[in-house]
Amino acid sequence: MCIAGIKQAFVSAYRDILRHHTLQAAAALSYYFVLSVFPALIFLSALVGWMHEQHLFGKVLALISRVFPPDTMPVIYAVLRDVLSNHRGTLLSFGMIGTIWVASSGFNAMIEALDIAYDAPDNRPFWKTRLLAMGLAAICGTLLLIALAVMIVGPHFGEWIAAHLGLSSAFAVVWPTLRWLTSLIFTVVAVELLYFLAPNVKQRFGASLPGATFAVIAWNGLSFMLSLYFRHFANFSRTYGTLGGMIALMTWLYWTSFVLLVGAEISAELAKHSKKGIIQPKSIPETNSDADEDFRLDRAA
Repeated sequence: MCIAGIKQAFVSAYRDILRHHTLQAAAALSYYFVLSVFPALIFLSALVGWMHEQHLFGKVLALISRVFPPDTMPVIYAVLRDVLSNHRGTLLSFGMIGTIWVASSGFNAMIEALDIAYDAPDNRPFWKTRLLAMGLAAICGTLLLIALAVMIVGPHFGEWIAAHLGLSSAFAVVWPTLRWLTSLIFTVVAVELLYFLAPNVKQRFGASLPGATFAVIAWNGLSFMLSLYFRHFANFSRTYGTLGGMIALMTWLYWTSFVLLVGAEISAELAKHSKKGIIQPKSIPETNSDADEDFRLDRAA
């Protein structure tokens, strides 16, 4: 794609961000993600506890605390402590099915938001989109956990690998940089799969890679700036009292949702301006011929 085409794609993406009311959609997604975060953490804790590796879950939470706003972690710890204190042995029962269902609500809302970003009509049945949401929650969650695991093992893990696998000492030297790169790659792949599988469009895998890369880089930069803001400027606890941690969490999830939707808008526009990445609906709702013609004209425009 030429420079002029890329520029036009970004201009169109900016217009679509305004036309699709992306800021409002991000606010709705942040609500659904709040509903999803705690059930997902409860399920993860129950799973790790069943494996008798509870100390590993503590390391996961410690690493999450580096990404989440500082004020949100006391809220997360309090909820997990209350829920897990007396029911740790029964959490992996049939009742966990409901927890998984609630945890997938954020991905179900993301599917709808991505359909809007791609200007794609969605006539898929409810059960199909819900199963897709649960599958995306499992796949993307696993990839993100792998990215977290790479960070958890620390910089000295490279020396351990080099010693046990007979690798050269150069591997231990480059491992601190390699683990950051590996974590970044797994995160980008998680977002890429979300853009590829969630919207009701036909596209080749990798067509949305620029948007996924933008979303991950912007999300990391945004999380760092929000962390500085929460630590040195904002005082939500003084303003909102005990709700301060939850307000900080929703603020972070709001901007996280926004950059994910912006990345989807960029991917959609780049695909529309690229002959290799032209996107078409997987299926078009059954309507009259005039409506079909209007839809095709809207897609062409």
